[in-house]
Amino acid sequence: MTDSFPLISATTVREWLNDKQELALFDVREAGEFGEGHPFFAIPLPYSRLELDVGRLAPRRSVRVVLIDDGTDNDAIARRAATRLHALGYTRVSVLQGGARGWAEAGYTLFKGVNLPSKTFGELVEHALGTPHLSADELARWQASGEPLVLLDGRTVEEHKKMTIPGAISCPNGELPYRIGALAADPETPIVIHCAGRTRSIIGAQLLRSLGVPNRVIALENGTQGWALAGLELEHGSTRRYPDAVDEHAIADARKRAAELTQRFELASLDAHTAQAWLDAPDRTTYLLDVRSAAEFAHDGVSGAVHAPGGQLLQATDQTIGVRGARVLLVDHDQVRAPVIATWLVQLGFEVALIAEHHARALRPGEGNPASEPYGADVARIDVNGLRALRGAEGVHLIDLRASAAYRNGHPQGARWSIRPRLPDAFAGVDQSARIVLYADASELAVLAALDLRDAGFVNVSVVEGGIEAFKQAGFALEATPQTPPESERIDYLFFVHDRHEGNLDAARAYLSWETGLIAQCAADELQHFKIATQPALTDTLSESTHS
Repeated sequence: MTDSFPLISATTVREWLNDKQELALFDVREAGEFGEGHPFFAIPLPYSRLELDVGRLAPRRSVRVVLIDDGTDNDAIARRAATRLHALGYTRVSVLQGGARGWAEAGYTLFKGVNLPSKTFGELVEHALGTPHLSADELARWQASGEPLVLLDGRTVEEHKKMTIPGAISCPNGELPYRIGALAADPETPIVIHCAGRTRSIIGAQLLRSLGVPNRVIALENGTQGWALAGLELEHGSTRRYPDAVDEHAIADARKRAAELTQRFELASLDAHTAQAWLDAPDRTTYLLDVRSAAEFAHDGVSGAVHAPGGQLLQATDQTIGVRGARVLLVDHDQVRAPVIATWLVQLGFEVALIAEHHARALRPGEGNPASEPYGADVARIDVNGLRALRGAEGVHLIDLRASAAYRNGHPQGARWSIRPRLPDAFAGVDQSARIVLYADASELAVLAALDLRDAGFVNVSVVEGGIEAFKQAGFALEATPQTPPESERIDYLFFVHDRHEGNLDAARAYLSWETGLIAQCAADELQHFKIATQPALTDTLSESTHS
């Protein structure tokens, strides 16, 4: 492949990460490859979704971008991604020479897992602030004693429903500061926060502690995984969740506490003029975010804002904020949730400000923000009737671009599994006039793959509208292939402790060991980006049965 994108060394990228200028360090490998080893501050942007996600992760097209792949074939995937980004108008795109391999050869650590900055931050918070915690056995004894406590699950409602600690109420961490008065009205009742592992338990507990709630607040050590490892039964299918309504007295108390926290962190609240200047700045990236619930955002979210529920934003900042050194502007609807989440983003190392909802409604999206664009409008489409005409046809290459796990569970007979970065190799030696039919869960993903094939010279490529459901309606028989594709080809699937939530206790132990070992893997220049604030002394004297 011939291109003009600069190849830069790992040492240069490391210097860029620390030079306090904006940088989007995008790892364009697929999820399974990324999760097996990547630089600490790399942002996952798989090539299979590149054009669909890059505008959200890097809204300013003149931002400095570095792309990483596995380093094979002369950085072929990163170069291909660079070509795509250039076509979208990104003007400062470079490729890390040697990819992830080059990073390791320079003596830098490749980290397993996902959401590394947020996970490491949680461990740092526990170390710095001495988060009180109790074990699964201690919680079980407490519950059996009948002593009052409020047990809250700080994960998403969907995660809670899948599995939770018996008796827990779902209240995602981002909702805690606003709704805690309705969930724990008695200041004498202790509060226990749990998640699946460690991070959201720690952050949820410390969020309430920093807010100064009068209750004793404790994190459940190791979450649902710790519960299972203790030989205790998890609950499945719970529909318990936080109440939608919060009385005015509780809201007033939460606002008072949030205001004190805002003052302590010296958070700025911008007017519409200043906020617009942030969005319009040609040399800075600003993310305009709404941290409330999905229902609230759908009801009255500000135009141009991105929905980023507060708890998940803290848990996985790299899935929303793709540019290091960028600014974050939170829309403040209730004077509680946005200010509290802002204080934690500050500690994660971001420059953050607030804008009142009524000011935010006057904002115009920044000129540098790429709007959603149609891709491949001229790519041929096939509907259900067209599929019926294909049944039994010879010489058709039917390609399934869904997740490899979905393909294994069931696909049309004769269909092969592939993934966008591997498609050109999959068709090496195939006549370029051959008929190729692609399908995916979302037709947009298949269209992107079709564009790659067309660029490679294939002239008869089409995309199925409606995905696997269209095949069912057209009468295609489905078959399962539990061993195909082989695991060696499943670059979309992260095997790293992948079944820790499915009863594999060894995987759970490995995952928890990985989490607690993150800080030790980090270099000083990786940890220096965090700014954990000391907190005022709190009364946390625990009973003998609930202290660490």
